[in-house]
Amino acid sequence: MNLLETKNITKRFGTFTALDKVNLEVNEGEILGFIGPNGAGKSTTIRILLGILKATEGDATIFGKDVWKDAVDIHRRIAYVPGDVNLWPNLTGGEVIDLFLKLRGNGNSNRREECIERFNLDPTKKCRTYSKGNRQKVALIAAFAAEADLYILDEPTSGLDPLMERVFQECVLEAKNKGKSVLLSSHILSEVEKLCDRVAIIREGAVIEKGSLRELRHLTRTNLHVEFREESPSLKTVQGIHDIQGEENKLSFQVDTEHLDKVIRYISQFGILKLESAPPTLEDLFMRHYESVDKIQQSR
Repeated sequence: MNLLETKNITKRFGTFTALDKVNLEVNEGEILGFIGPNGAGKSTTIRILLGILKATEGDATIFGKDVWKDAVDIHRRIAYVPGDVNLWPNLTGGEVIDLFLKLRGNGNSNRREECIERFNLDPTKKCRTYSKGNRQKVALIAAFAAEADLYILDEPTSGLDPLMERVFQECVLEAKNKGKSVLLSSHILSEVEKLCDRVAIIREGAVIEKGSLRELRHLTRTNLHVEFREESPSLKTVQGIHDIQGEENKLSFQVDTEHLDKVIRYISQFGILKLESAPPTLEDLFMRHYESVDKIQQSR
């Protein structure tokens, strides 16, 4: 049984369909990246999972329990961090963290102090004085200091500097190593690529692709950087090659995975001095999916 599962959840606001038959699964000890641009439906899906919104159609369960009917029981075992944190202005950061941990009833004081130090937060300051990044830190500390089985993170690094993003990534991987599960919603593809076991790509309320990074990379292209002994050959008519750049004896281009062997055999005839191969990034995959969907829509 999946720890988190949605089956064809649909959400309509009047005549507008925000979500259209979204299916997601998160297994125990797994990090699922839920990616898409702003407005694609990520936050709406998460609000349904948290029991804040009720799905128009479909079913969603966490720990085998209905997210709408059993929201109180589910919340005892999950930690949630939104992308825009609002705090009580007259409380200090430390007081807010303590309040969240007390409400959960399963906080760890040693872990609390460790997280405060790692995220470099001054817990004695009033929340009204905090920047967006510091408000985000308060929510992250409260989440990671709790004993949760599932972390639901909706754009959690919004406002954090690169150093704090690295601390966040370390905390997520530590949670995974303890057997915890994570649903990470983000539009920062590099973040998802570093952390996630599987990804689900959502566009205009519908999941258009999902799978492991290894599985999805079979659908995209490999980046090649080649330096030839003499002038570069013309590759414009070679099947499977795209986005050729460079001049004289140095070329960079992308190759469809299914044509990679044939392309390597072809260019090896021209005397290669240097060959660098870079695996396709999640961003390559993401953009290619969006471009392909746009082309289909334009051809209709």
